[in-house]
Amino acid sequence: MKSSAAKAMPDPPARGEGVAAVERALAIVGAVEVRDRPATLAELALATGFYKSTILRLLSTLMGSGYVTRLRDGRYELGPTAFRLGAAFTRKNALGHHVEPALQDLVDRGTESASFHVRQDAENRLCLFRVNSHHETLDRVEAGRVYPLRAGAAGHIILAFDGAVGPRYDAIRAERCNISLGERDPSCAAVAAPVFGARDGLAGVLSLSGPSDRFTPADIARMKTMLRSTAVQLTRALGGTWLGSEAG
Repeated sequence: MKSSAAKAMPDPPARGEGVAAVERALAIVGAVEVRDRPATLAELALATGFYKSTILRLLSTLMGSGYVTRLRDGRYELGPTAFRLGAAFTRKNALGHHVEPALQDLVDRGTESASFHVRQDAENRLCLFRVNSHHETLDRVEAGRVYPLRAGAAGHIILAFDGAVGPRYDAIRAERCNISLGERDPSCAAVAAPVFGARDGLAGVLSLSGPSDRFTPADIARMKTMLRSTAVQLTRALGGTWLGSEAG
């Protein structure tokens, strides 16, 4: 029997049954991944908008391949295959071999917490790597978490180099830097700079973030200098070009 949950809706029309099934399965994995605790079937139905019967059918395949596991209380959590993929990504991703030491170096030089962000989808960015500062108070940013593109310095840089229009984005493209004060969190601030890779495409965004009371004009100027220097070095390491005037 189909679920009568208030927000359940018919499954989206297939663009080819195989593709639709994959998209639905990935949506279920995503719904499990973003939760801070294991999910019930009803919660997955609410998060995805799929019928429970559809979710159960796909969960059978996802559990068989280890992407999702079913706990004794009937709730669902990520399975061991998800951990294996994460470990493989960390091991094989050349980006991390360059970025993580650079973030650690920034923090060791006395900056705020250092992060590296990439686009997740049309509306969100993903914090791919993070090194917390040595300060006692920190902002709430974690590796593996998703944050909005349109709030925060890193998100606006991603938008700028993906063709967003407007004075703010013109300035970002010209200065290769962006500052946000209380945009995503009223008590926090950030300064960010782009990193470019092969064919000069945007590889990601370096960000220094923390409580806004530590972002005085002098603090921002100091962090911008350090951040831009690190962004140039990372860009060169990844085979990209940052700024013609900075290439020499």
